[in-house]
Order: sequence, then C-alpha cells, then structure tokens
Amino acid sequence: MQLRYNFRLYPTAGQRVALAKAFGCARIVFNDGLRARSDAHAAGLPYISDAELSRRVITEAKKTPERCWLGEVSAVVLQQALADLNQAYRNFFDSISGRRKGPKVGPPRFRSRKDNRQAIRFTKNARFCVTLGGGLRLPKIGDVEVRWSRSLPADPSSVTVVKDAAGRYFASFVVDVEQRPLAPVESEVGIDLGLSAFAVLSDGRKIDAPRFLRRAEKKLKKLQRALSRKVKGSSNRAKARRKVARQHAKVADARREFHHRQSTRIVRENQAIYVEDLAVAGLARTRLAKSVHDAGWSAFVGMLEYKAALYGRVFHRIDRWFPSSKLCSGCGTVAGKMPLKVREWSCPCGVVHDRDVNAARNILAAGRRQVAAGRKPAPETGGKRRPKTPVETGKTRTPAPRRGRKGTVGEAGSHRSAAA
Repeated sequence: MQLRYNFRLYPTAGQRVALAKAFGCARIVFNDGLRARSDAHAAGLPYISDAELSRRVITEAKKTPERCWLGEVSAVVLQQALADLNQAYRNFFDSISGRRKGPKVGPPRFRSRKDNRQAIRFTKNARFCVTLGGGLRLPKIGDVEVRWSRSLPADPSSVTVVKDAAGRYFASFVVDVEQRPLAPVESEVGIDLGLSAFAVLSDGRKIDAPRFLRRAEKKLKKLQRALSRKVKGSSNRAKARRKVARQHAKVADARREFHHRQSTRIVRENQAIYVEDLAVAGLARTRLAKSVHDAGWSAFVGMLEYKAALYGRVFHRIDRWFPSSKLCSGCGTVAGKMPLKVREWSCPCGVVHDRDVNAARNILAAGRRQVAAGRKPAPETGGKRRPKTPVETGKTRTPAPRRGRKGTVGEAGSHRSAAA
C-alpha cells in the first residue's frame, strides 16, 4: 500500500523566490491547457489530446516571448500540472457517464495565484533526492532544509512541495510500504461517534470531545475583526490574513494530532474495529455544522481504516440507517422516536441504556455478524433514500418505524433530511 509522509520545509529567501516561480509556472500551464480545451469545445472542435496539449502549452509556448520564462523551472513540474488537468477531465467525464461513484464532479476550474494552497510535484524523472546532509535537493531550486521527524521507510516515488495559507512549506512524499501486522489480540470494539463525546467505545469508555475550534473562537474572532478593518489590497491586510491562517493552522494541527493518537491507540488495542457510516456531508449542512467540522469524523475514520490495513486489523463500516441507538442490545427491541435530548432510555425488558454506549454495542454486534457473513458495507447513495432492508439482527420484536423527510433529528448519521 502507499502512504504519504509530510515534513516541514525551511527554504531560504532565494529558494522561496524559486518556489514562487515554480508555483506560478505550474498554474499558468494548467490554466493555458484548460483555456485551450475550453476554446476548442466552444468552437465545436475535437477534444485536444494529452500529447497535443503538452506540445502547445509547454514545448511551443517556451519558444514565444510571452511564455519563454517557462524554461526557468523544471519541465517535470509543468508536465505534472498538465497531468493534474488531464486527471480532472477524466474524473469529470467518468462522473457524468456514471463510471465514477459518489457525488458528481464538475469540470476543472482555473487556478488563481490567490489560492490558499499552492503546490508542485516532482516525480523520479526530475531526479530529486535526499542529500547526505539531510536536505531535499530539488531541480532548479537547490537543497532545501527539511525537519525530519522520522525516516522514510522506502525510496519515495514522488514529492509534492506545498505552501499553505499560513505561508508554511511542506514536502509530501508518496512511499510504497509493506503491511506490518501487529500481534493478534482478543478484543474487538464498536465505535459510536458523536458531539457530546467524540467517541464512545463498546466497552463503555468515552473519549471526550476536545473542541479545538470552539476553544480558539475567542482569539479567531479578534483576529478576524482586525482583518475586516484593513484596506483591501494593502500589506497590512495581507499580514492580518496570515495571522488568521496561522491560527486556523494551529487548530487543524492540534485536531490532526488528536486523531492520530486516538486512532493508533484503538488499532493497537483491538483486532477488529467497527464504525457507523456517517452522513457527514449532510450533517455539515445543518445547525450543527460548526461542531461537525470541529469534530473531524471523516479524517478520524479514514485514519482508522488505513492503519487497520497497515497493521493487519479488521475494519468495517455499518450501514448508516442501522438503528444503533434505538435498538436494545439486550433483547433486540426497537424503541420509538428518540430525540437527541434523550441520553438514557429504558427497554420494556427492564434494561436501562446509556444511549451512546448502547449504540456502540449494537455497532459491534452488527459488525461481527456482517464480517462473519462476508458482507460488504452498503455503497454510498448520494444522500438519496434507498429501499429499506431488514434490521441487521433479524430478531427485532418491533420493526423499525418509517421516518419521513421531515422527521425529528436523530443521532449523528441517521438524520435523513440532513443527508439529502
């Protein structure tokens, strides 16, 4: 499998100028290629092939006075910019033809020099390398200082140099790694993600929600008010914008570190991990949007998935329509309506359930059954309501009630109107 390793770069003043030129040239080549294909489409001409487009916007353009400065940067950077454009077109065509699953993908758009993120990519053809002194040697840029937090497990196939909105530079390496199985353990876990507690495990443990964005709101408001008072286009406004971006970067870094620590701990302690397939995109359009984004469920689940594959663990997603909160983990009875304010409920069988712990236990039980039966997680439906299936247990005393498009908000991942 392929993994991506990110390291902080500290280029000199001259190297920052060279990187700015490379970012600009890659952006111009991308935009020139997009404009050429758009003009050909508007004129009713055939689609320009990849080879012909490369000849026009790179090879021939270097010979013109308007684009002669393209020769000042590595040719691989320009070719990779066109490769990104070609991939964007393929994704668009596959999306409208139905070959690409998931949400619809629009046509590629022009890049701006004011984009928050600028990036260039070097492949092995560019002959980048890590020097004996620990620097990263990039063609026509030089040896850039790298802060190595760990060693690379293998030779990288490519490196992407990224400049983020806060003005920081990073080197992102793609490395082929082999699976590193951990010693087998007996425990398995079901995870219910939420907002009051970030995650509740089937063994009763609760991971508190750190709420990094909420804790930084006071400082962010102050910085954003200062930004709004600056004159547009002024140097002071650019400085204020960078201060806001740096504060957001601190929040994102803290959240990512939290996700890595918790996901690594869960994968090491459990042989199998089962989670619910949450409709995060739908929940991010509700009044809970800020809290949903602050939690970062998708990034956390993605870490669980790739770490489970890397360390030889089992990872499985449960269908988002599975009534995990309303299903009694003791007798299998499905309760009626259960708004979010209900945190504990009693089953007719006499068991008193903590809502989140009960959901995690049901996710664990359903995951075990599905993995044992060799079932795969339900495919994404794009938020559309799919035909109902029997409740996972097959032992429910009361069938799950049908809910309309305007039903009461349920637990995270089960609100149909938010996913539409």
